[in-house]
Amino acid sequence: MATEAYTNIASTASGMDRSLDAGAGIVRLAPVWVPRAFCTPGRRIRLHPDDYFPFAQTRGGIDERWLASAVRADNGPLTGPNEGLSLVVDPDGKKLLPFDDFVGHHKGQLIGDRLWDRHNKWPMYSKFFDNQQALPFHVHHTDEKAALVDKPGKPEAYYYSPHMNNHLGDQPISFFGFQPDVTKEQVRERLARFSQGGDNRITDLALGYRTQLGTGWDIPSGVLHAPASIATYEPQAACDVFCMCESWSNNREVPEDLLWKDVPADKHGDLDFIISLLEWELNVDPHFVANRFMVPYSTERSKADGETAYVEKWVVFRSPHFSAKELAVRPGQTVTITDQDAYGTIVVQGHGTFGSHEIAAATLIRFGQLSQDEFFVSESAARTGVRITNASPTDDLVILKHFGPENAELGLHV
Repeated sequence: MATEAYTNIASTASGMDRSLDAGAGIVRLAPVWVPRAFCTPGRRIRLHPDDYFPFAQTRGGIDERWLASAVRADNGPLTGPNEGLSLVVDPDGKKLLPFDDFVGHHKGQLIGDRLWDRHNKWPMYSKFFDNQQALPFHVHHTDEKAALVDKPGKPEAYYYSPHMNNHLGDQPISFFGFQPDVTKEQVRERLARFSQGGDNRITDLALGYRTQLGTGWDIPSGVLHAPASIATYEPQAACDVFCMCESWSNNREVPEDLLWKDVPADKHGDLDFIISLLEWELNVDPHFVANRFMVPYSTERSKADGETAYVEKWVVFRSPHFSAKELAVRPGQTVTITDQDAYGTIVVQGHGTFGSHEIAAATLIRFGQLSQDEFFVSESAARTGVRITNASPTDDLVILKHFGPENAELGLHV
């Protein structure tokens, strides 16, 4: 069984310089696959059907692809040394360059001085989450709580791309937060059931929302959530911190150690500490939909250009920590798209060119195989503008673009 998708991983200054220069500030990334022991793959992220279980038996199947990631997955004792970490494809064809080293080498030249000076890293990543069933009800810590285990907090957001969902899985309903009249005592009682085995039924206290493809949600740190069985595009802060609060998911028990995974050792067994991880008012917000639901809307530039050659929409826009756009270039069109910030990209439909690179949405990728669907664009290349050609006479070329904190176009500030 495999431990890693790739073996030719190495950091060299010459390779990092060559890669950025060869693409005029645009680099190609290798596909990054992440298994989850507590999930069942939905088989929509375009991996070969035979390759969803390439790891050791206890690792589980692949139901995530991480995008523009400068962090490694925190995935148990058998986690591979580079699991979750994006890799830059060296144009000499011999090596893959760890993206965290690549960012550290180029610093502001890659991600812009604003982000580098404030964060000293690329502070977000995105992923495709692809589970046949819903995830367990869980929470990601705020910065304050995550600092207790030497990690940053983790807000995240969802966009349900129609291009990634030929089916909706077994439970296309998400649970977010709690009903407005739920009390902490009720939550504590459900958490206490975790160690008793079976289903602690904590989602009985939540509200469920049917999935609407082409929309999304903003989920701040501290908000409980059980994402639906949808192949979901998830921009998020660059961390893998979490606390599982539901004891039953995917027709099996959730290991209790995941309840205490990112809890200080002296707080293990303290259910009141678990409740303190929750941003209570956000969880019981009676206007949760008005404050968190996202319906895409056209960017100002897209509207000004008439939306005949292309349409670009904000799909993630409520969080100051990250944002995302969906770009659709019409058949046979060539456009030049400018942005103010560095960003990662993933192609979900079509083929053509992206700067000097050939691009193509994946249809079937073997585990360990490279692709032409994922790139990272430096701040300078984004500001200069990326020339994009849709080579199809019939189909849109569709690209998702994920940005770091405080996108200048949105005007949101941490």
